[in-house]
Amino acid sequence: MNEIKPYSKAVVNLLKKTVEKSSPVWNDIVNYQSGIQEYLSVIGLELIVKEDEGFAYIKQIVFDDDTTLNLVSRRQLGFDISLVLIVLRQILEDYDNNPTETQSFDKIITNNEIKDEVKLFLPDSYNKAKLEKDLDRYIQNVCELGFLKEIKRNNDEIRYKIHRIIKEKVTLQDLDTFKKNLEKYAGTI
Repeated sequence: MNEIKPYSKAVVNLLKKTVEKSSPVWNDIVNYQSGIQEYLSVIGLELIVKEDEGFAYIKQIVFDDDTTLNLVSRRQLGFDISLVLIVLRQILEDYDNNPTETQSFDKIITNNEIKDEVKLFLPDSYNKAKLEKDLDRYIQNVCELGFLKEIKRNNDEIRYKIHRIIKEKVTLQDLDTFKKNLEKYAGTI
């Protein structure tokens, strides 16, 4: 009979979602990294632990021919959700690059601040009225994807923590490419 490993609960959590430092399985992930990695590699997955950022997740192993085992499905995100992600990534980058003495590790932002930043990011010719109407839904979609975590709700204002995994999923190169494409788009209108 197979023996249950001391890190089995951690593996189950990792298969479901990103695991944060505050999770009860965090110490198992840190202490059993090599065992977890060995276990996951059998099914084409790789453990990524960002101790300094306070989270761990798994991703598919990409082979030399740029393929995977297709265990995890990829989702195509629409322009508007991508825009919110890019804006959040830029906000986190600016936050990390301009630290202050009293700054916490987590970047907290309100729904209204996100909306204002998204509007600033777009060219003047973009249909901002339609975007504004749907922006709450796009922000909620980003929460469901795990990039924002609601921490407080007060009437119409919602406070979120930007999850640092966004730095892994939306790279600086992605940020630059999106900005260039947006500039091209603005030039065609």
